[in-house]
Amino acid sequence: MFPSRINQSSLLYGPLEELQELAFIERPVRRSLKTAEEIDQLTVDEDLNDIERAVYLLSVGQEVQRTSVISNLPSLVRQNPAETFRRVVPKVREVLNGSGAEIQLAAAASFLTILQDDIILIHTHTYSILKTVLLHLNHRDTVVSNAWLETLLSAINTLPKETIKQEVLNPLLYQSQLSHSLQARLASCRILGKVSCKFDSHIVKRELLPLARSLCQDVEFEVRACMCRQLETIARATGVEDLRTEVLPDLVELAADEESSVRLAAFDTIINLMEMMDSDDRLHVVVPLVMAVCEDFSQADEAVVASLSFQFGKLCTGLTGSLSDDQKGQLLQTFKALCVAGLQTERNQNDGNNESTLIRCNCCYNFPAMVVFGDPAHFLPELYPSFSGLCCDPEISVRRSAAGSFHQVVKLLGPKVQVVHKELLALVQDDALEVLDALMNHLEETLEPVMSKGDNLTLDNKFPGLLSALLLAEQKVGCSLRWRLHEKLLQHYSCLARLLPGDLLHHNFSPRIFTILTTNKVLPVQKEAARTLCTFLRYNRKQEQRQEMMEQLIQGLAQGRSYWNRLRFLDVCEMATEIFSRKYFNKHFLIPALELVHDPVANVRYKLCQLLPRFRSSLHLPADKQLLQQLDFCVQKLLCREKDKDVVATIRKTVLELDKLDLTEPKRQERDLLDQKKEKEETLLLEMEQLERQQIEGKPNSEKHIERKRRDSKTTLSATKSMSVSSSGATLSSSGKEIRKAKLSRSRSLSSQPTTSKPTSSDRSLKVRDLSSSSGLGKSSMLQSKEDSLRTTHFTMATQSTSSMPVLIRSNTTSLLDRASALDQRDHRTSTLEHRTSTLDHRTSNMDHRNNMIDQRASTIDHRTSTLDQREQRTSALDQHSKTMERGCGVKDSQSRKLSINRKSNSFNVQSGRE
Repeated sequence: MFPSRINQSSLLYGPLEELQELAFIERPVRRSLKTAEEIDQLTVDEDLNDIERAVYLLSVGQEVQRTSVISNLPSLVRQNPAETFRRVVPKVREVLNGSGAEIQLAAAASFLTILQDDIILIHTHTYSILKTVLLHLNHRDTVVSNAWLETLLSAINTLPKETIKQEVLNPLLYQSQLSHSLQARLASCRILGKVSCKFDSHIVKRELLPLARSLCQDVEFEVRACMCRQLETIARATGVEDLRTEVLPDLVELAADEESSVRLAAFDTIINLMEMMDSDDRLHVVVPLVMAVCEDFSQADEAVVASLSFQFGKLCTGLTGSLSDDQKGQLLQTFKALCVAGLQTERNQNDGNNESTLIRCNCCYNFPAMVVFGDPAHFLPELYPSFSGLCCDPEISVRRSAAGSFHQVVKLLGPKVQVVHKELLALVQDDALEVLDALMNHLEETLEPVMSKGDNLTLDNKFPGLLSALLLAEQKVGCSLRWRLHEKLLQHYSCLARLLPGDLLHHNFSPRIFTILTTNKVLPVQKEAARTLCTFLRYNRKQEQRQEMMEQLIQGLAQGRSYWNRLRFLDVCEMATEIFSRKYFNKHFLIPALELVHDPVANVRYKLCQLLPRFRSSLHLPADKQLLQQLDFCVQKLLCREKDKDVVATIRKTVLELDKLDLTEPKRQERDLLDQKKEKEETLLLEMEQLERQQIEGKPNSEKHIERKRRDSKTTLSATKSMSVSSSGATLSSSGKEIRKAKLSRSRSLSSQPTTSKPTSSDRSLKVRDLSSSSGLGKSSMLQSKEDSLRTTHFTMATQSTSSMPVLIRSNTTSLLDRASALDQRDHRTSTLEHRTSTLDHRTSNMDHRNNMIDQRASTIDHRTSTLDQREQRTSALDQHSKTMERGCGVKDSQSRKLSINRKSNSFNVQSGRE
């Protein structure tokens, strides 16, 4: 019984507790975060302008409102500088007295913005800003004091010399005394270094340098270190002549200070001023100092050693002419020791010290300078072990630094680059992607010396390992989530088209890039793969391989089953317009891209609409007239049949862009010159391919030249014979057409004679049949004449295309051109005659209807019938006369029928006129 009761109680109390929690969650919450009184206090009259509103909020507003007004002070100065400095800035000065850190920081940032942006004339409002800054420079809060100090240092750049001398230097002399706080004396050091560049050398030497020396002797090491770093600016202001006597002794004294931070500051300042020193100062000051640090660097502070490692390359380069051979060897030994600083005897362990890691990173940074210092010829025995150790360092940051400077080391080694081939493979195959990222930044500069053989024949055996390492690196990056690194890697892999042989590139890298293009889901990576693949295609010198890649692109992408692949083909086309010449693009890419207008997916058509202006700009008239017609057809189809609203909007916008393009005038001369350069390069690649084939076949060029000459001679002879035969045929046909033209003119002259006789009703049907038969014969003769003219025109085009024609053939060609123009005129006349014949057919049908009515009324108009019989007799006389003329001139049967048609038309006209 108890267990059941316990279960029932748990069932009861469980939901009750949940209900109580829900009740607690659903308790009434105040909808407004501000009360009505607070809202009234925050409300400002809308009729106030910006200046009045700022003054009102600074006077009676809350801290949030005051902070907002002070942060908006630069915009008020831009709008109305005079009123802002007259009314707002005094209120800001009042608010700053006793305000919190937030308002102080906002005011310092606003004044700094005003000074840096040159919003106002600093001479006009010097005291308004400078007095405010100097008043709060010694704020008790260190963060606020540093903010006002940065504002003052920025103001010094724009202040005049007299203002700096009166308002800045006089308080500076007072604040640099030991009675003031540490913070004030540190500010004095920075101000002193800043104002030194504003005055002449004698003023700096007379007024500023004594104050700097007193601060260098301060009891606080922070002040001494800060002033020591400002001595570089003061030394440059005094000049080279006073450096040795005025500044250098103080630096040497500070270099022996008891505090490591002061020694570090002095060491850095001396190295930075080394370019201003003469050879004696370098020999007697810098060299002993550097050698002392190198001898005791194991016992020296890590900060000093880190600074030494960072400046080591610059130091050795500057002291090259002042060092003996022993000193050079000692510096090289010191550098080797710095390269393994922090590493224990066992390579798999490290002390985990950040300073030691920083020292080794600095050694990687300075390694190219040390290669120059130690002579590249002695790289293998002197520096190679240290370089190999840095490339295989246990810390990722050290290997990344080594990869960043690898291209400079390779360039300096020159023909001995095979020495570091193993280290290059190690960096490419590194597990950390950060190392590969650093190596990719200068991949082309790294691989160019490595892959150029020169006198080294041993690199051929190392190519497969390097290529496989590059492919594995790409696969490793592709499997990770770092798509930006993948994009960068593909971008830099395009340099392989210039460095690798075409066969290796085609069989190893091109399939992988195509796989990325079709399978990767990151759009920037796909676009970069498209660019790299186009680059590989551009620099491939074998026609078969280029054709294979183009077929793969068209079948796999343009005709792919997935719309995603078809979109990628358009990306490839977009990249191809930038990489290839217009001629190559129009020949291989344009038509497959335009065929995507029939794509069932709207996204593909949308992308195509966006690329149409780019496609059209690649066309040049009149050479690309047919391609332009296809592109216009594509646009018309999208305008007429498109149903997707986005595609319709895009194609309308595209049409406006296309109308702005002018294909006849080359407005972009630079682009045309670049296209000509690309076309020349492509032609050069084809010529190189032909030369390679000739070398492979082993056939001498002289024999090919002789065979080509024989073929050309045979083709010219055959062309001459064919042209002579065709010219004779054209002459005969033209003579026949001349005879035909004469007959036609005579028949027209006969038909123009007036006729008075009208045909009877019994002869009308026969005459109508003759009319139809004559019109059919007229059409057939017209077609025949057109065919003859086309043949003649084809012959004239053929004669124009041949350039190696004898003079006789050229003169014959000109005569044939004249005859062709005459035949064109005859064709026009024949078409006019055909039109007239059709008009007569229509009139004949109307006459038949009228003649039926005349037959019904024949009994009542006998006297008219007799008159018609007389006219018929006259018509028969004319027929006999025309027949005799036809026998004499040899006119064909078809011409006589045309004459009868004309006579009938005249008789019908007379009859219709009488009716």
